[in-house]
Amino acid sequence: MFNKVITNQTKTMVLLMVVFTTIILLFGGLVYFSIVNFSHQRFYELLKIRTTTIVQIEKGKQHLDLPENYVLNSLNDEELPMEKDYVFMVPTDSNFKKISQEVHIPDTFFKNIMRKGEDNYNDKEFYYIGQSFKFHDKEYIAIASAKNHYLIYYLGFLKRTLVTCIVLSLFFSMIFSFYLSKTLFKPILKITGKVKQISSENLHLRLESHPDNKELNELVDTFNDMLNRIETSFETQNHLIGNVSHELRTPLTSIMGEADVALSINRTADEYKETLEIILDEAEKLDKKIKALLMIAQTGFDGKIQKMDKVRIDQLLWDVIETLRKIDTRNNIYLDISMLPENPKKLKVQGNEQLLHLAVANIINNGCKYSNFQQVKVSLGATDTDVYIIVKDNGIGIPKEEMNKIYDPFFRASNTKNYEGYGIGLPLARNIVRMHHGELIVSSNENQGTTVQLRFPNFYSTQPEEKTV
Repeated sequence: MFNKVITNQTKTMVLLMVVFTTIILLFGGLVYFSIVNFSHQRFYELLKIRTTTIVQIEKGKQHLDLPENYVLNSLNDEELPMEKDYVFMVPTDSNFKKISQEVHIPDTFFKNIMRKGEDNYNDKEFYYIGQSFKFHDKEYIAIASAKNHYLIYYLGFLKRTLVTCIVLSLFFSMIFSFYLSKTLFKPILKITGKVKQISSENLHLRLESHPDNKELNELVDTFNDMLNRIETSFETQNHLIGNVSHELRTPLTSIMGEADVALSINRTADEYKETLEIILDEAEKLDKKIKALLMIAQTGFDGKIQKMDKVRIDQLLWDVIETLRKIDTRNNIYLDISMLPENPKKLKVQGNEQLLHLAVANIINNGCKYSNFQQVKVSLGATDTDVYIIVKDNGIGIPKEEMNKIYDPFFRASNTKNYEGYGIGLPLARNIVRMHHGELIVSSNENQGTTVQLRFPNFYSTQPEEKTV
């Protein structure tokens, strides 16, 4: 319950206030103690000057015959507030208790002066500095004392000023923390509100970018990219279900219709045979479609283990072309080898020969079929890292608005009604290319033709320890 009430915005505001308060208190304390320390040092320096002056004045006299334990109150001009100067002759037994009682200064102060030559002391009101000196073979102590008015009176004003400044600083830091936390979280709250509006019904919605906010724009771009993938996946799934349902129901409807007609009345043996042949033909079509669907599902499964060998793409391509020419003599295929590399090892890829044969054969066969058996140009080339196959035809092409559906299983473009096919060749080929860590790119213009580019990493680019020479 507490965590639900205390939001991150509130936590941030409190954290900022704590930080600001700590900094203000630290600097306030630093200023206060620095001034106090400076005041002490400065006042002791003034008292030291006064003590030195007293010693010089006393040494300038012809006679300084003071009785033992006699207190000589100084008659120096008073320059410091409440200044009192003293000159004592050191008792012969070094016992300062009598003097201490008379002037209310601890005798340890006198002893320290005698031991160190100079010492300072302060009580609640007065500051003292004393020096020892000799005059005519006798030892004396000179002391200057005064009240530190600045520390006593002005320090109170400094305390009140600092407290007032700290209170005002805390007030303004609270306002600043609230404004800063609200400003920081405002775009995030806006994104959260927009994300809550997005559902499966309106996946086309996208988050708006925020100018001058690079980190937030990266988050927005990442989320929009994720929405793009989800929307594409949803559309693909919807198309797949529709296409598969339609393709599987068509032969089933035909089988059921033929069986129903055959059973409606008694027929001759030849008529039953003809009906059974139609049913068998439709059942075989249904079987092919189901097998094709299973093949797409299997090749689309990344974890499926396939036997991989070294495959020379040029030999594979010649084999595919020969096979397609045997299947249909109308297939007019021209193989362009002008871009072949000097090193034939660059044409080797690691892959499954049967699957690669199936993928390349599907692409070239589509080019032949949808160009009405005009010449299809197949180009083979390689770089140091990749092998390229480019299949270009001058056929009917693909409508621009349908290009986003070409990888949907059983999808057929609207201009292919006069051509046989199930719409599985291209998605199957793409799955196979992906299994080989390759890339398949389709570009097409309706009534102008289609170009399909296949790219596979060569065998040596996937084996860094081996060299291609």
